[in-house]
Amino acid sequence: MFFLRMIARSFTRQLRRRLLIALTVCLSATVSVSMLGVVFDVGDKLNAELSTYGSNITVQPKSDAVVSDLYNTEGGDGGTSGGSASTSDPTSFLKESDAAKIKTIFWAFNITNFAPELNQHVTAINTKPVTQGDGWAVSLADYPTQKNTPVVGTWFNKKLTLPSGETTVVGVEGMRSWWKLEGRWPKDDTKEAVIGKDLAKSLGVNAGQSHEDEAAVQVGGTVTLTRGDKSVDFKIVGVYDSGDDDNSAMYVSSSQLQELVGLPDSVNKIEVKALTTPENDLARKAAKNPAALSQDEWETWYCTAYPSSIAYQIEEVIPGAVAKQVRQVAALQGNVLQKTQAVMILMTVLSLIAAAVAVANLMVASIGERSSELALLKAIGATDGAVSRLMMAETAAISLLGALVGAGLGSAVAQLIGHVVFGSGITMRPMVFVLVFVLLAVTVLLASASSIRSILSLKPAEVLHGR
Repeated sequence: MFFLRMIARSFTRQLRRRLLIALTVCLSATVSVSMLGVVFDVGDKLNAELSTYGSNITVQPKSDAVVSDLYNTEGGDGGTSGGSASTSDPTSFLKESDAAKIKTIFWAFNITNFAPELNQHVTAINTKPVTQGDGWAVSLADYPTQKNTPVVGTWFNKKLTLPSGETTVVGVEGMRSWWKLEGRWPKDDTKEAVIGKDLAKSLGVNAGQSHEDEAAVQVGGTVTLTRGDKSVDFKIVGVYDSGDDDNSAMYVSSSQLQELVGLPDSVNKIEVKALTTPENDLARKAAKNPAALSQDEWETWYCTAYPSSIAYQIEEVIPGAVAKQVRQVAALQGNVLQKTQAVMILMTVLSLIAAAVAVANLMVASIGERSSELALLKAIGATDGAVSRLMMAETAAISLLGALVGAGLGSAVAQLIGHVVFGSGITMRPMVFVLVFVLLAVTVLLASASSIRSILSLKPAEVLHGR
């Protein structure tokens, strides 16, 4: 009880210095909790942010993958041959009906979206071009209404029923969030289409606003796709601006394009968007050759959501397929994540160092002011250990108060960072608070120990006689 009364009295007798220690620890806790909170959650946030920019895994037939590797050919969004930017049609195909199996792999819940694609070149004809409007007119000689056109057959917003009985909605509508679309997306299995702005201009199809240098057709116009003796009229329901080669393509329902070109249940590529863990040395080793892993390494890799492990599991369920990660996305994610985490960990370390220096200086000043009191305690029989424990207990109590307040403020700062940078809150893990309290405890202990050593050299007779 006497010991507790001594601690309580120290707060009132040196209130200013105690408050400064509490403030120092509070600021350090605020920085540490906020930075480490973001560090432990930034991987998921960065992954979600990058996933808005399309797929990070592409699935294609093995023969196409071999050719792509041999000749380093690339095309389309996913960086594989046979995309909308390719000048030739694919010759190898996967079964469209196998695409739903992607949601049956071990990491099925990490697959946020996917869309099969059939890329073909067919003749596109604008059947009802508008050549004049209010104060303008153009010649069809300048704007031909027929040309060989890359067409992508895909799913737009397709509802699938999985073997488990669950339902999911997948398609390019959720994978092209950066596209600027005038109009709306087509409905699956209908004769509706969206068209790239460059192709729209070359065919005289526009989103609805007439311009003096374009033969404009309102959204709702018709483009006929022809292959051999087959033709299908598609209603244009939207014009998009993708910012890349896709602006010269046209997107239609996969079932309609398959019927037109005579390739039922066929796709040449599947784009997959998955939440993944950034690559490390184990993931890079497995990506080269999974068979080279030891049993423990293989289990760790297979049960971690690396892009390469998810791609491997997709290959297991889709016959004749090769799944590859989009290297640019994976590399960007890994580099940005490592640099972001390094900066935040450095800020945490610096804040702890600053707290240690400040607490040590305040402790030295406090001991100097209380030298007479401490000398008197030693004179009436208190040991060096007892006096040291008293000083440590006083500092620990006020530091705990500062740490609790700082933890609350740090959580608020982390949420602010999350909403400003990522547009969503940060998930604060209990491990963050435990780690910060342990680091602060070690920091305060080291700072106090270096200062309390002066108590050992304190001689009561000299201090009490003013010498």
